Amino acid sequence: MGNNHNPPSKAPGKPQSQRAKDIGKLVEYIQSDECRNVVLMSNLARLKLPHPEAVFEINFFRSNPVPFYTLAAELYPGSFRPTPTHSFIKLLASHDLLHTCFTQNIDTLERRAGVPADKIVEAHGSFATQRCIDCETPFDDDEMREIVLEQREPGGEVRIPKCKEENCGGLVKPDIVFFGEALPGQFIKKIPAVGDADLLLIIGTSLTVQPFASLAGMADRKSCRRVLINLERVGDLGRRPGDVVLLGECDEIVRELCTALGWQEELETAWAGTALKGADKPQPEYQASQVGEDAQKEEEDHQVDEIADILGKRLDISEHPSQSSSEEAATHSAPTTVEQVAEDTAGEKL
Repeated sequence: MGNNHNPPSKAPGKPQSQRAKDIGKLVEYIQSDECRNVVLMSNLARLKLPHPEAVFEINFFRSNPVPFYTLAAELYPGSFRPTPTHSFIKLLASHDLLHTCFTQNIDTLERRAGVPADKIVEAHGSFATQRCIDCETPFDDDEMREIVLEQREPGGEVRIPKCKEENCGGLVKPDIVFFGEALPGQFIKKIPAVGDADLLLIIGTSLTVQPFASLAGMADRKSCRRVLINLERVGDLGRRPGDVVLLGECDEIVRELCTALGWQEELETAWAGTALKGADKPQPEYQASQVGEDAQKEEEDHQVDEIADILGKRLDISEHPSQSSSEEAATHSAPTTVEQVAEDTAGEKL
């Protein structure tokens, strides 16, 4: 397991910060026989949008996929590097501690960091796969990448991937969740993992988006320790006797934790392996930190405005179908908690 390393002792006479004390206790627990199933919840994305539906919704996509595919190159995986926090998730898996990683991200950075695919549950889907929205036939990964990343002149035609099944020809869409679509079946199936966890790590998320946020409350009060690594407190973290709240930059705290665990060299080696190929200059990274709820809302609004501006410059949206389909979809309320999702999907074949 590689968990026999004792945390380094503090220097004589040097006062130990509360965060260092909390990390020391957490390290002791992780290295104990009691900690075998770690479940992780994260939102370490570059675009801090609440969910993919904030950009487009499925009915509008059906009537006009051009705006989405105009923007897709901006969102497509490969332009940004995972953070050390992503590499920490990989280490949890390599030390046989990670049971499940629930992520709100659609960027596939957990996969790029080397987290095993069978450990990842992408609550809002991701760009990792794509399929026809009519017959659900998968579409080739390489061809999808070629279409999305194709260079074109300003105002040039946007290529739209179409299903190649005979008598279909439907639109192809990445498997990210649009407004008006159900959450992935894998998310529903993996919910019980939270109740079985010995340790629940909640990293870089505001816990405001349902039903994802409800997962934190499903950890067993007696057998599971909850740990928040974030810039500020969120949800009800810190209210249970066993909760640990580590406030600050996620990458900084993760490095402190890995040092105490004796994993520092492993972490830096794993992170070095995520460097973007062919890049000779400093590479952009995702910020593995979370701003306050008000500031986050302001940032989300700003990013949506930026997206609208990008599309406005490249497209004449007014020439496309009206937003009546968007308004129609908005009349259907989505389930807001894990319990409601479970009720709504009861009896369905996932």
